[in-house]
Order: sequence, then C-alpha cells, then structure tokens
Amino acid sequence: MDYEDKAKTVAECLLSYKRDESGWKVCKKSNDVVVSWRPSSEFPGNVYKGEGIVSGSPEKVWECLKPVPNGLRVKWDNNVKKFELLEQITEDISICRTVTPSAAMGIIAPRDFVDVILVKQYEDGTISSNATNVSHPGCPAQSGYVRGFNHPCGCVCVPISGEPNKTQVFSFFQTDLGGLLPRSVVDSFFPSSMAEFYGNLAKAVKSLKDL
Repeated sequence: MDYEDKAKTVAECLLSYKRDESGWKVCKKSNDVVVSWRPSSEFPGNVYKGEGIVSGSPEKVWECLKPVPNGLRVKWDNNVKKFELLEQITEDISICRTVTPSAAMGIIAPRDFVDVILVKQYEDGTISSNATNVSHPGCPAQSGYVRGFNHPCGCVCVPISGEPNKTQVFSFFQTDLGGLLPRSVVDSFFPSSMAEFYGNLAKAVKSLKDL
C-alpha cells in the first residue's frame, strides 16, 4: 500500500471539505462551536464538521492536538484512551493505532483504529493533521476491541489575522464505528462528542504554560 500517496490524498480531501460550503446542515451550535454534517461520499454515513475559535496561539493549540505517542491529546480528549505509533513512514507521515473507550453509556464498546496520518504545514501558518484508515501488518484486529474505520478526517488549525492569541480550529470526522450500532446512536453521538471536544481542547490550551 502506498501510504504516502494515501495520506496526501486525505490532506487534499480535507481542504476541499473546508472550502466547500454547500450541503452542510447545522446539528449543534453553541457560543464557541458550530457542528454541521452532510452525507459522506466515502461510506454510507455522515461527515461531520466542527468549527470554532480557541483562545491560544496556533502553536499552543497544535501542541494539544498533535498526533504523537505520549502527547497531550490522550490527557484531555475523552475519546482517545491510547495512541500508539506503529511505523514512521517519513518525517511527516506515520501509521498509528488509536484506542477509544466505551461511550454513550456503554452502548458503544471500546474500539481501535489504524490510520495513516500526515501532518502538514502551510505557508500561511495553518497546520493540520490528516488521517484515514489503512491496514498494517503490525496491527491485526485485537480481541476486546471492535475495529472501526476512519474515513478522511483530521483537524486544521488556522491563524487569525491580527489575533495572534486566537486560533480557528476545524475538525472533520467521518467514522465507521463498526459493529452493529443503531444509526440513531451514531448520529446522536458525534455532534455531542465534537462539541465536548472543543470545550476540552479550550481548557487544555488554557492550562498550557506559554510556549
């Protein structure tokens, strides 16, 4: 499998989601975040988009988001229990396994995901993580976990002109959770989970000492 090629395609896909405003329907809105969805073209489910402003420089926000083993993400993100590096492909591309805890009052069992992840930086200071599911010989399905599949997903940290201590954060999730979950459970889980994600991210950034 050409992991590099697949990862670069995901980055282009997320940029297209960010630019294309058509078809999104708002499903959750608060002062800090708007969560929208539209049918996915990748699998028979939805792609969800979160958009919000986080108080903190892009560097601090990224420090909380970056997908690395022993990083801050597992400490503040309730949906990430463990994050393991399976293989480093290039400096910016890695294969990782993410373990998620049970959710929705136990209706959603613990899951694991194997993804290729590309960290990409743009000339305007934007930095993004871009991920999608892959198979990897070092990580077959494991007992105790339902293997889920992430379709193109990730987070994009965008600097705000004239506001060095604020960051616009886009997040995209389109996940096949696997197993025999009722569609209603999945559809109610993601909007709430994403709104919580932004709240917890904001607290994590606030607790960081100045970088």
